[in-house]
Amino acid sequence: KLATYSFHDWIRHGFIGNKPYDQFVREIVTASGEIGVNPPVAWYREVKDLSAQVEDTAQLFLGLRIQCARCHHHPFETWSQQDYYGFAAFYSQVGQKKGAAGKNRVFARRVVAQTPNPKTGQQVLATGLGSPAAELRPEDDARHALADWMSAPENPFFAKALVNRYWKHFFSRGLVDPEDDMRVTNPASNPALLDALAGDFQQSGFDLKHLIRQICTSSTYQLSALPNEWNEDDKQNFSRYYPKRLNAEVLLDAVNQLTGTQTAFGGVPAGTRAVALPDNGFGSYFLTVFGRPESSSACECERTGDANLAQSLHLLNSGEIQGKLTAGQGRASQLATNQDVDHVEKIRQLYLVAFSRYPDQEEMNIALQHIDRFKEDPKRAYEDICWALLNTKEFMFNH
Repeated sequence: KLATYSFHDWIRHGFIGNKPYDQFVREIVTASGEIGVNPPVAWYREVKDLSAQVEDTAQLFLGLRIQCARCHHHPFETWSQQDYYGFAAFYSQVGQKKGAAGKNRVFARRVVAQTPNPKTGQQVLATGLGSPAAELRPEDDARHALADWMSAPENPFFAKALVNRYWKHFFSRGLVDPEDDMRVTNPASNPALLDALAGDFQQSGFDLKHLIRQICTSSTYQLSALPNEWNEDDKQNFSRYYPKRLNAEVLLDAVNQLTGTQTAFGGVPAGTRAVALPDNGFGSYFLTVFGRPESSSACECERTGDANLAQSLHLLNSGEIQGKLTAGQGRASQLATNQDVDHVEKIRQLYLVAFSRYPDQEEMNIALQHIDRFKEDPKRAYEDICWALLNTKEFMFNH
């Protein structure tokens, strides 16, 4: 667990400090030493064999699925076996040995960065995809050349892959969809927009907060989620905002916030939110049923936002949700016992917590009538209202 926690903490502080994305990636792919000193080494602890390092790097940082090229050249795709093993050569020097603390120590061996093509038997020098072979000496760590190639202004994949991932995060669909399968036969729905965002991201010095600001202040992001007669059938051109269900971790934290409770996770401090868990090894039926990925691969397809019956049943009548609603120190209990404000103000506060808006007059009347029906048990009334709110689409969806 120490390695996971250290790596998670390193990533978290990198985002808080707005570390440039190219530097962030460089520190991972070129990581050497021991985890206790250099946390990004944890990546090599989990991604151990050469093929996994190659394929994960391509899919995570370049948006390319090159797994097929390991065995053959697909007739309708760009990358050949020669391309695959040239890319693999960047990791051919990586070795691991026991360090001073008994932990694996990652280092770069002083050998020529090359990998044999099993089909031809030819040794292939370290080569960026679609680029000439890198000019390296045996004493050079080829991974630094890989990081240089990825972050170079002329690289056609690196900036676009990250921009597309962030676009998917905010709009529920990437300009290229799936977001980690960027290829000639799967073009962007708006190539000019993808090029412009990637160019701006590069010019900003790979500033992630700048990218977020550009996307979130755009007129596209601010479009209504309510369709009209012109865009109701649009599924890919972003002529309106496409509502998306909150992902598993965010939804659990939202349920906790609405009900005024906390979900306890073993091995982390009390009060740790689901979005702050260092890995996906923490058992939670809620997170599992709402599509939390196992993180057994680099594919974004592991996380699912599809709705199913088990999710509805869990929110409607599971013991976990009922326990949160009826908690002695939960929100319903606090609202019922608070004598400082009237029921109108309590409902206004509840709607702010649930929906970030005040209730309209009809919603207010319905809530007040329900409270009036349970004059002898106001806690029960507020439990019912909280239950009703967390089961609405407005609560469960980002719109």
